[in-house]
This record gives sequence, C-alpha cells and structure tokens, in this order.
Amino acid sequence: MSLLELDMTREAHPVDVIEHVANSNDWSFERNGDDEIAISVAGTWTDYNVSFSWMEEFEALHVACAFDLKVPEKRALEVMRLLSLINEQMLFGHFDFWERENVIMFRQALVLAGGVEPTGQQVEVMLNSALEACECYYQSFQYVIWSGTSAQDALNAVLFETFGTA
Repeated sequence: MSLLELDMTREAHPVDVIEHVANSNDWSFERNGDDEIAISVAGTWTDYNVSFSWMEEFEALHVACAFDLKVPEKRALEVMRLLSLINEQMLFGHFDFWERENVIMFRQALVLAGGVEPTGQQVEVMLNSALEACECYYQSFQYVIWSGTSAQDALNAVLFETFGTA
C-alpha cells in the first residue's frame, strides 16, 4: 500500500480554522459553504475581497484576493505585460487577469497533503501576503489602466525607493 492510499482524516475542516481566525481578529466574513469563506478587508488604496477555498481533490487551501478595478479592453494587453513583470518578482503567489470578468486577482495555494492541518498562523500569513502584494502593486495597475502608462514605467513608479528623511 502506498502513502497515497492511506485514509487521512482531519481533526477540523481547514475552512473552520479560517473562520476561527477571522472571528478572533474581528474580520468581517461570510461563510459561503463548507469549503469557502469570504473576508472583506479595507486597504490603503481600496477594499479587498479575499476568498479562501478548500480544494479537497488537491488537499490545498486556495486564497484569491480581488479588488474593484476593471480593465478596459484597450488596456488589457499592457495590463498583461505588467502582470508578467510583477509575477517575475513574486516569491509566493501570483497575479492573474480574468479576461471574462475584466478583473485582476492575486492567488496562492497552501498544499496540505496527507491530512496536514492548517494553523491560524499559516492562515494569517496567507492573508497578509495576499494583501501586501495587492497593496504594493495596486497603484501600478491604476497607472496602466487610467493614465495610459507603460507596464515598465508603472512598475518603476510604485517600486521607487526613497532614501533619507525630509
């Protein structure tokens, strides 16, 4: 018998762990079913809709973070260039452009194969990394969409580092 054939049972459903973390942090959330929970988070630049989904067939906890920024068709190609430049820099997760809905989304997954239980700390790290990525790059998406800036120029503008104090 291989390890893949062993029947692993979990003590708690992974989404129950997320709900517990959301409750203890006073996050606004809605449980959309046994395998999904949506959390609303106010950011510096916009509000974020974070969805955690348990994907049983992969034994993975998936997080998707979306924000209200529609991509006009005429700017879609430059947004895709920007996504490519941003994703080259990402250590965890990635940004996607969902053409059908014209939205940009950050996605990441945590594989919990073999009955591994997620911890509250892992959930918080997943949420924080999604929000930090979105906060970091949100303005670059705005520059490309609304000001017609090139992908490279938009990325350079948001990654500009200042030195010293004024």
